[in-house]
Amino acid sequence: MSNKRRLIVVVIAFLLLVSAFLGGCSSSSKQTSNSSEQTSEKKQLAVGIVLPTKDEPRWIQDETRFQDALKNTPYSAEILFSQGDPAKEKANVETLLSKGIKVLILCPHDANAAAASAEAAKKAGVKVISYDRLILNTDAVDYYVTFDSVQVGKEQGQYLVDHATGKGNPLYLYAGALSDNNSFLFFQGAWEVLQPKIADGTFVIANSDKAVALKDKKDLTRDEMASIIGQITTNWDFNTAKNLAQANLAKATKDLKGNVFILAPNDGTARSIADTFKADPDIKSYVITGQDAEKPSIQYIIDGKQSMTVFKDVRVLVKDAINAALTYLDGKTPEATKTYNNGVKDVPSKPSPVQVVDKNNVKQVLIDSGYYQESDFTWPK
Repeated sequence: MSNKRRLIVVVIAFLLLVSAFLGGCSSSSKQTSNSSEQTSEKKQLAVGIVLPTKDEPRWIQDETRFQDALKNTPYSAEILFSQGDPAKEKANVETLLSKGIKVLILCPHDANAAAASAEAAKKAGVKVISYDRLILNTDAVDYYVTFDSVQVGKEQGQYLVDHATGKGNPLYLYAGALSDNNSFLFFQGAWEVLQPKIADGTFVIANSDKAVALKDKKDLTRDEMASIIGQITTNWDFNTAKNLAQANLAKATKDLKGNVFILAPNDGTARSIADTFKADPDIKSYVITGQDAEKPSIQYIIDGKQSMTVFKDVRVLVKDAINAALTYLDGKTPEATKTYNNGVKDVPSKPSPVQVVDKNNVKQVLIDSGYYQESDFTWPK
């Protein structure tokens, strides 16, 4: 065979090999595509989830846990964030309804404004689960998945009481947002524990004349709580918390400084408030509360910059929400152990337990349980 013929044979053989290879890839690609389509077909979009913001670590935790919780179910969910904007929240709900969801899990930014979204869902035949925060003033809420929010406040208040000695201890009060029903429940729980110790002089309220005026009253009306919260609200915002703390300290006399006690509503605001108090040269020490067991606050607790947090195991809350959704999808009704009145309706619920975490038990509760990894934090040597 001549060299020219050999070259032609080699080229033809090479082209045949390439053609066979590309055909195999195309077949494999089609199989992968078909497999993906089959998987997608199996997973029906049945659950829509709307969370308040991506700006707080707490809600990123929830997003991750929801994604994990749905992996072994025949359903899929779409998760949207409202970024603290009621109008965006409403638009998110409308988007999910247009996609044919059967169950809406909604954590409202504004509990009253969210009523319209709940009613739109009800009109579309969609079950509404109020998640973590109660949607107010509508009968369109079917179920409420929450932690025991009053107990959260009680745990925060009790921690301050347990660490106070003597009389005349300066007490700085801070709360969440007036638009969030949970802010009232947290404050209610804390006030129930703190009020007797305010009345007997163990604590002296440093930053709310409304609270001072009500110091002898243990059971506050919602309007009375609103008057206090209006003075001490952080709006769940780090900068608002910082600015308010700075204003409080600038106004405070030296007898309201020294060794102080601080009711901070959650971990994010606690860090901002703690940093502000720590920077004041007239503050000798502080005991400060928090909640949510956010990673940055766990490091603060390890470092002695935050005293405690109330751990609310998001895995449990998400599991409860998904179980409730699956129960509705099966045509049944989820279990309830108590109800919460939203102004119009007693909404059935099964609140999840909470636990105090401080420097003494942080490893046991959060690391040994697998909630966080030990490597997530820097530990003292």
